[in-house]
Amino acid sequence: MYSIGLYIYAIGALIAGIFNKKIRKIVAGIPATYKILKEHIKPEDRVVWFHAASLGEFEQGRPLMERLRKTHPEYKILLTFFSPSGYEVRKNYEGADVICYMPFDTPGNVKSFLRLAHPEIAIFIKYEFWTNYLTAMKKKGIKVYSVSSIFRPDQHFFKWPYPLKPLKCFNHLFVQNEVSKELLSKHGITNATVTGDTRFDRVLDIRNAAADLPIVEQFVADSPCFISGSSWGPDEAIYIPYFANHKDWKLIIAPHVISDSHLNEIEALLSDRKVVRYTDAEKNPDIVNDAEVMIINCFGKLSSIYRYGKVALIGGGFGVGIHNVPEAAVYGIPTIFGPNNKKFQEAQALLKCGGSFEYTDTDSFAAIMDKFIAEPQAMQEAGDKAGAYIKGNAGAADKCFSEIFAD
Repeated sequence: MYSIGLYIYAIGALIAGIFNKKIRKIVAGIPATYKILKEHIKPEDRVVWFHAASLGEFEQGRPLMERLRKTHPEYKILLTFFSPSGYEVRKNYEGADVICYMPFDTPGNVKSFLRLAHPEIAIFIKYEFWTNYLTAMKKKGIKVYSVSSIFRPDQHFFKWPYPLKPLKCFNHLFVQNEVSKELLSKHGITNATVTGDTRFDRVLDIRNAAADLPIVEQFVADSPCFISGSSWGPDEAIYIPYFANHKDWKLIIAPHVISDSHLNEIEALLSDRKVVRYTDAEKNPDIVNDAEVMIINCFGKLSSIYRYGKVALIGGGFGVGIHNVPEAAVYGIPTIFGPNNKKFQEAQALLKCGGSFEYTDTDSFAAIMDKFIAEPQAMQEAGDKAGAYIKGNAGAADKCFSEIFAD
């Protein structure tokens, strides 16, 4: 039934690709996968395969890839994605030797892919559990690991016996928390270790390698700065009006969507402020000297920009779910976000330890910021707690790596 469902899904994707650009990229990318594998993987190559659904999972797997590259150059690293949002951004990532889409999990695709890729070890990141791939690799004796995975009772694996089959194919599962380990054990899966989330290692690496941004530093100068990262319209409608009465604070807004239409919407909310776009400031840095708000209208800067903030807002909490909280918290600043944060373990932990705060509307946002502004020491203490939480939870990458590549 599972494979039949996948064939139906694949046919549906072919049809949907006519109308959806994202799906069209997946459908077009899969045939290219076999050509890429034939051209870049030789029969004698020793291959380690990393699979990440999208960009977030890639960042969790990246610390392992970089450790592998540094310590075991005899392996060729194969990196696959399922989503274009991961592949298109990282298709030129230098830490992997071969990068392509992972074909749909149909028996025929699985047979062709494994024949061409012939991995010795496969590492699936977080939520990647493909029954046919996992079953075939187990039969072939390929070592398969799950890294940074997290499990909840409401997941389909635990609702009836058959879906447990893919989980039983792993040589080992490196999970994020005790709840996940206990849940697996309750269902007879005992080859699991709590190592935490490799994303903490990644954000520490990013912080340590963060680039200086002279334009941002010039813009912020000596002013306190509020940074909005990956914000959406509902976030912006709440926090932007607040700062109309706090013009001593500089604003840096890095929206999730940087289309001209959305940037124009943001600027309309800031009609009484001097606003500059980052790409314009690159051409003429002097325009930031009297600016009050900077809009980041390009990608790749946000992880370094957080270092210039006093407080960071993480967008998405009124829709798709909050974005990358650790990326900001690693700089030792408090983070705030909307209510759709319950499935994000790091957000829940930061709320509990006092390093993050939830806002649900204009009043709750104002209450948080009013306290920070009136009591700078409280803001500093919250930031210290956030930074300590990130540092205290690092180390998962080394734990996983030492177990997987013990030999």
